[in-house]
Amino acid sequence: MKSINKSIILNTIRVHSPISRSEIAKKTSLTPPTVTNIVAELIKSKIVREFDVGVSSGGRKPILLTINERDLFIVGIDVGDKSVRASLTNLNAKNLFKMEVSMPYPLTNQVLLETLHQIAEQIIILNKIERSKVLGIGIGMHGIVDYKNGVAIFAPNFNLKNIPIKSYIENHMEIPVYVENDARALALGETWFGKGQGIENLICINIGVGIGAGIIYNNELFRGEYNIAGEFGHMIIDLNGKLCSCGSYGCLQTVAGGGVLTEKVVNGLKLGRKTLIIEKLNGNMENITGELIHQCALQGDEYSIKILAETGRYIGVGVTNLINLINPARIIIGGGVSKSDEFILGPIREVVQQRALTEEARNTEIVKSELGEDGTVIGAVTLVLKDIFSTMVSAR
Repeated sequence: MKSINKSIILNTIRVHSPISRSEIAKKTSLTPPTVTNIVAELIKSKIVREFDVGVSSGGRKPILLTINERDLFIVGIDVGDKSVRASLTNLNAKNLFKMEVSMPYPLTNQVLLETLHQIAEQIIILNKIERSKVLGIGIGMHGIVDYKNGVAIFAPNFNLKNIPIKSYIENHMEIPVYVENDARALALGETWFGKGQGIENLICINIGVGIGAGIIYNNELFRGEYNIAGEFGHMIIDLNGKLCSCGSYGCLQTVAGGGVLTEKVVNGLKLGRKTLIIEKLNGNMENITGELIHQCALQGDEYSIKILAETGRYIGVGVTNLINLINPARIIIGGGVSKSDEFILGPIREVVQQRALTEEARNTEIVKSELGEDGTVIGAVTLVLKDIFSTMVSAR
């Protein structure tokens, strides 16, 4: 019971900081002596600190408490298709330092492991932090991930299998490592710090080169029996469709992933389509990106708008299936493609309005991620926070 009370108090401080001991007692229905004793232990462990003096309501001025963001740190890493993003944060997931490193090629298991290890080391060294003050390293990885063992079972964008990320980095750095599918990490980050706060059942969709979904069910991540829950991009929508990187045919990401978006534009240009995109390429097809397509759409380019809308409609079909299957209160759209805002979100909502089963389902809230391009990194940090809060609390 004491460990449960500690967890309740710690999370109350995290959510309502700065907060006094008496306010904690009111919000948690715990007795003042219980709160006082547990807070003293949390301060001693350096998870919580006394922050300021509050306003008196008649007696002694209360001392306000907050999460200790000064002395303890976390490293968050987002393993992207072309680059690795990493951040150093405090216990409130505030970014203190960022870096981005291009993914080396050719890529093997060993090269990827060495790259992630070097990035984590660099962040600690560049910021001159004592290793003992880094509470953990969180890593968001695409594909199928065994969270418990920290192994990337299959990374289809890299065509790599069985990458022992957790054991490799822990053996080299002696810091706890947490590895999770990037969409699930994003969903967790949104639940703690973004548009998912206070929502018990939601789905967070990460749309980049691939498409994944993180499912929050009853306030917990749902991973499924064999860690493949949320592989939204591999929902088959065309039995006779194109070959996917997973080895199957007709997956959603073969018609709506970020790579397909640029591929469609390239094919259109080869067929002579008139578009503003041509003027911005400087003769180099490699300059075609989702961001460029979005910029042209903002300037009224009909072809760019059409391509983005088509992508949104395909995603909308998948989203409708998710709504009919799981019935979440909210769907959050993140990842690179989500930067196209209403050019993508509008068509998604339109399809859901047309195809979902009931009026309530058709009005399921669909919003853009609040965490933006830092979403998976913050999600990776949240993996550490979620675990160390419960571990440090229950260990006492």
